[in-house]
Amino acid sequence: MSKKMIIIAAALLVFLACLPGCETKGEDGKKKEHIAYTGTLRVYNAGEYIDRTVLEDFEREFFIKVEYHEFESNEDMYAEISKNPNAYDVLVPSDYMIDRLIQEDKLERLDKDKIKNIGHVAEQYKNPAYDADNSYSVPYMVGTLGILYSKKYAADADSWEVLFDRGRRDKILMLDSQRDVIGLALKMLGSGLNSGDEGELSQVKSKILEMQFVYGESETIRDLMVAGEGVFGVVYSGDAKTAMDRNPDLAYAIPKEGSNKWLDAFVIMKGAQNMEAAQQFIDFMCRPNIAVRNMTKTGYTSPIRGAWGEFGGNAVMFPSDEELGRCEAFLHNAEAAAKYERLWDEVR
Repeated sequence: MSKKMIIIAAALLVFLACLPGCETKGEDGKKKEHIAYTGTLRVYNAGEYIDRTVLEDFEREFFIKVEYHEFESNEDMYAEISKNPNAYDVLVPSDYMIDRLIQEDKLERLDKDKIKNIGHVAEQYKNPAYDADNSYSVPYMVGTLGILYSKKYAADADSWEVLFDRGRRDKILMLDSQRDVIGLALKMLGSGLNSGDEGELSQVKSKILEMQFVYGESETIRDLMVAGEGVFGVVYSGDAKTAMDRNPDLAYAIPKEGSNKWLDAFVIMKGAQNMEAAQQFIDFMCRPNIAVRNMTKTGYTSPIRGAWGEFGGNAVMFPSDEELGRCEAFLHNAEAAAKYERLWDEVR
């Protein structure tokens, strides 16, 4: 074969390898798929909060490369996008942070003609107070904040007061989250989650300082509780469900004083570089079969009604109306938020 023919043949092989869906063998001998990406989408989500294989499926279907990054808290996410406002296209914040981002004009309005699968979202999760017609947000996951506890060492966890037992301080695992910790203490004291009252926040500060909690991420607390390292752990419902699946000696309670019923949602950053792909991604995530996969992987509850039948009415994933009736959502108030920041700096 002539040198010219060798060059042509090599170029043809490279071309074929780059065709959408074309497969070649990698160094390990396994098939390796090559996708001719037509664009890139940058997604910023909480840790352990998606089935990564759905990202691969999105890439194959739309020929869009997903650059996926994770944050540990809404506050960390906000700090990052404040420093780098053009770093991400799609975010997955919680309700109160979405409220803040809307108030600060940091989000793009959605074209719902391009997100038709929003129709699969159950009515009770549409049109939240901070985004009355879902102009800026599409629900992703919903759940509650509560107490995961060891049935071996505790009869129940029906009140937030169990977390403030100094005799068990070394066996109480507290969530490392500003709004959640302040909120649960406010509820325990009989106040609302969103209170900015100076006197009530002073009481909260005293209570938290008195305990000197061991703090951790929800996933970390989940794993420690599964391993028998704690009696009480404050976690999100999805991590509670996963923990109980792994260790039948664990149970989950929403305290009688009430708690947070939260909603995390997809939003698009103002000035997103790939608005079209961002809306395709959100629409894709609202497909019932995709929602089932994300629920299965994370233990959390999708608001996509068509996904619920797979989970048999699990009591942690689907709390009773009575339990939800004593819960409320976090909202954003700039004045109160500044107070929470100061309080958290003083106790944490």
